[in-house]
Amino acid sequence: MLPLVALFLRLPPERLIPSLQSRQVVQAVTLSLITTLVTTVVTICFGTPVSYLLARHRFPFRRVVDTLVDLPTVLPPAVAGVALLMAFGRRGILGATLNAWGIQIAFSWVAVVMAQTFVASAFYVKAAALGFAGIDPELEQSAALDGAGSWQVFRHVTLPLAWTALLSGAVMTWARALGEFGATIIFAGNYPGRTQTMPLAIYLGFELDLNVALTLAAILIICSFLVLMLVKGFLRREVQEGVGGR
Repeated sequence: MLPLVALFLRLPPERLIPSLQSRQVVQAVTLSLITTLVTTVVTICFGTPVSYLLARHRFPFRRVVDTLVDLPTVLPPAVAGVALLMAFGRRGILGATLNAWGIQIAFSWVAVVMAQTFVASAFYVKAAALGFAGIDPELEQSAALDGAGSWQVFRHVTLPLAWTALLSGAVMTWARALGEFGATIIFAGNYPGRTQTMPLAIYLGFELDLNVALTLAAILIICSFLVLMLVKGFLRREVQEGVGGR
């Protein structure tokens, strides 16, 4: 707790209010909230089918796919940023084609979302896969025997039974995306109002304005703490209801 307490002790209220009103803080907070929300939604939309596939099906090279999903969690973020730049940058593999179509991804807010998704989506995919794998297949088979289609079984049986795992994975993805730094600064840059998220603004704040850095660090700590407490409350209530139901 000492580092957290020390941070808040260095940020008295008379400095906090002016810092919260600064343009740099407002822009960084707004961009972080928007990009992390987009990242979480994209991850849920594309990660749910992948996690279900990994949990329920055996196919060639499944272990390779599973390892590729885990790989960003152990890669240094700087490596992820360089890899994204080599793929989608102006001189990247797809850069010339994208430029011909008038699309420039690198050093834009889209690059921020892509960097966050690359490094954070694995948390959702792995948690969701564990949730799907823990469901008794007989429950789904019973629903299918009663005439439910594949989508109805997934919507009304699978998702309700796995929702705690999906929620925890989504929150961990959001939290990881909120704190993403290395891949973002390489692939998206550090442009205030365009690609400067809260971690990037903290980095710049240590050189220009320490109060801004401390304010954004405090916001990140408070947001992460409150969200994790909220999720833990949901999960605890779910466990208690499950025990009570038995």
